Amino acid sequence: MTFENNLAFAQSMDQQDPLREMRNEYLFPQQNGKPFIYLCGNSLGLQPKVAKDVLSKQLDNWQNLAVEGWFEGNEPWMFYHKELKKLMAPIVGATEQEVCPMNTLTVNLHLLMVSFYRPTKEKFKIIMEAGAFPSDQYAIESQVRFHGFDPKDAIIEVAPKDGEYTLSTQDIIAEIEKNVNEIALVLFGGINYFTGQLFDMEAITKAGHSIGAKVGFDLAHAAGNVPLQLHNWDVDFACWCSYKYQNAGPGGISGIFVHEKHFADQSLHRFAGWWGYQENNRFLMEKGFVPEAGADGWQVSCTQVMPMALYHASLQLFEKVGFMEPLRAKSKVLSAYLFYIIGEVNKTLGFEQFKIITPQNADERGAQVSIIAKSDGKKIFDHLVKNDVLGDWREPNVIRLSAVPMYNSFEDVFRTGELLLAVSKSI
Repeated sequence: MTFENNLAFAQSMDQQDPLREMRNEYLFPQQNGKPFIYLCGNSLGLQPKVAKDVLSKQLDNWQNLAVEGWFEGNEPWMFYHKELKKLMAPIVGATEQEVCPMNTLTVNLHLLMVSFYRPTKEKFKIIMEAGAFPSDQYAIESQVRFHGFDPKDAIIEVAPKDGEYTLSTQDIIAEIEKNVNEIALVLFGGINYFTGQLFDMEAITKAGHSIGAKVGFDLAHAAGNVPLQLHNWDVDFACWCSYKYQNAGPGGISGIFVHEKHFADQSLHRFAGWWGYQENNRFLMEKGFVPEAGADGWQVSCTQVMPMALYHASLQLFEKVGFMEPLRAKSKVLSAYLFYIIGEVNKTLGFEQFKIITPQNADERGAQVSIIAKSDGKKIFDHLVKNDVLGDWREPNVIRLSAVPMYNSFEDVFRTGELLLAVSKSI
């Protein structure tokens, strides 16, 4: 596609956008009576307009049914998570049995590692991307220590080559093969939070399994952003948050995936709780944990009704657009336009003020585009916020801009380029 750096072109693209009406389903933050151009869905998604009604409905259930809400009403809380499972499965490419909404992301990562990080004296290492989000680093460090190993010995971090910002799939696979006799677990992010790089999860999974390791993914920046096929890729486990691209509210409930091939494995360790017990016999209150079938058997505590309600509201909007394929089609073009506009800003300035560190290949990125301002990065970011463009600043020098296909427009991207140019000229 041939792009143009003008408002008329951006608006014509919006008129042709089959998802343009979805923008009206969300509430944009305001500043000085004007809505922000919101490019921070990679950190916290916008509030769906239906969120208040959905939450109010559950508050009414609490008021009118009290404890009987677990079993009475149109959506008894005891079984409420099953409504979400139907809508979660297409987003991550799984069967309904393989997914479950529960807890928060890092809690779920720990629970899943209890089952799938089973180190021995010989095979005890975990391989991950260097520069993973800190919560992943902390979780992995603590799990390694829990098993009596030193993180310096047990964690292998794959870093980009000198002078580069992203990883090649070949380098990841080479590092896996290099440590064939020592790796117990391969654990990567689906998309790197800093650069926006989308990893080849299918290839990584295949490489990990070829050496007898388990393979899992933190999909915080991938679920709801890019199409996933966790079941077909033969991924062992995954978890994600729902508050970024899935717009389920701050601290929203997490989701897990466990491949069905593990359901019958009685040797798997797990930290058990009441809600993971066999559903039909749960209220017999008997000793001896018997897990519910599927991913539900990894539940620990009872359904978090209010966070689930917000997630349910958002998931229904994904169902409305046909889940991930239509969103991905728009996202590729929208992010490509953002690449183009940033290039046009640099061209007008006569030098590379903004260096893009996100892969140019659309198949290697999601919605997020990360840029480094060669000078005055924080000042430029603050100027954007002051002028109603809300992206995300990451130390030491990166501005993350995420044009989310569910609610962002081509005009949003064009207007952001105008501001980047204006502030660069004024500094």
